[in-house]
Amino acid sequence: MAEVGFYHLTRTGPEQALPRLLGRTLEAGKRAVVRCRDEEQVRAIDEALWRAPEPPWLPHGTAALGFPELQPVWITADDEQPNGGSFLFLLDDVPVSDPARFERVFVLFDGNDDPALAAARRRWASWRDEGHALTYWRQEAGGWVRAA
Repeated sequence: MAEVGFYHLTRTGPEQALPRLLGRTLEAGKRAVVRCRDEEQVRAIDEALWRAPEPPWLPHGTAALGFPELQPVWITADDEQPNGGSFLFLLDDVPVSDPARFERVFVLFDGNDDPALAAARRRWASWRDEGHALTYWRQEAGGWVRAA
């Protein structure tokens, strides 16, 4: 089973939260897949990672650039793992066929959006029932606070 962290965004959107989380992923020597709702969000996340001030360099790629095997962070709208990423970042309640194929899953959701909050609660209940190890993190002024 996967270790799943639910990340309740209350202060920023995923474009601002992802760079630091992905930076820590790369520092740990892991590869990541960022799963977006559509190609428009893929482009927005790609652009946000290029412009992120911290960390100053986040090597990543998309299907538009190709060569997924060379990319430590792969941004996609498809349920795929072409770079061998063991960490999965899910945005906007996108589906995933088998979370257990990843070592860790990060579910980022907008805590100011009632449908997103309800979807995260449904996913929590479903994945808890499947036996995944779940944690809940809330975005606060000083960073992430583990709440469950």
